Amino acid sequence: MLTQIHPKLPMRDKAATKKYYIENLGFEQVGSDDFPDYLMLKKDQIEIHFFLFKDIDPKENYGMVYFRVSDIDVYYQSLLDAKVEIHPNGNLQTKPWGQREFSLLNPDSNLLTFGECV
Repeated sequence: MLTQIHPKLPMRDKAATKKYYIENLGFEQVGSDDFPDYLMLKKDQIEIHFFLFKDIDPKENYGMVYFRVSDIDVYYQSLLDAKVEIHPNGNLQTKPWGQREFSLLNPDSNLLTFGECV
């Protein structure tokens, strides 16, 4: 039986990735720093893993994760208050498919979309 999914995304710099998710999005590290090429982060029921890919070109990175959230308006406002950069085309809005969504790009241009059913 499937019980969870933990997406794995590329990162160029472990310290920068760790800082972005912890300081901007409120994640915490899971496990140790003993592995320089791997990072695991968690927030609430969400866990994301990252693997080192120093040569990835952010302009050619198509990594994406879709997060289901509750109280999306509150979460979105908290990110704005913290001056977290929202994707230029990703402001919070209700989509025709019945989701209220917004998007961010992390330092390696992985697209992070957050959505709540309306």
